Amino acid sequence: MKTLEDRCNAIEECYEFMLAYAAQGLTTEAGEGKGAQVRGFLEGALRALGDLADAYAAAVKQEGLTPVAPYMAFLGVLDRDAKDSQAAVELVLAQPAISSQLIDNLNASIHLRALLTDLFLIDEILKLHNASKPATAS
Repeated sequence: MKTLEDRCNAIEECYEFMLAYAAQGLTTEAGEGKGAQVRGFLEGALRALGDLADAYAAAVKQEGLTPVAPYMAFLGVLDRDAKDSQAAVELVLAQPAISSQLIDNLNASIHLRALLTDLFLIDEILKLHNASKPATAS
């Protein structure tokens, strides 16, 4: 993944796709339109989750956010939630067939929901920080 925005987009797009997939009532992904795509979205989210907290730590450092301690403490939470989400996604990907019900259960996972909330929170903080920066002269 190139940027934090790319990572977040991959995770959010996967979640949105999974919501639609869960509503399909499919018993397997083989030969199905949306079903053929579900593994690709899950694999993309899995790549985006790798070292996610480290990527945010680099952004905190680059932006000069202070005090650093609350950010680092929160990134510990983000790291745990990302790793827990990775484990859940890997478990689903290990299945020979990915049904709509399986994806519905993944969507309901507290780990995935916590991760999404973490991302929304830290992204909003970064946006607010960037919006409060004084404009530089060209």
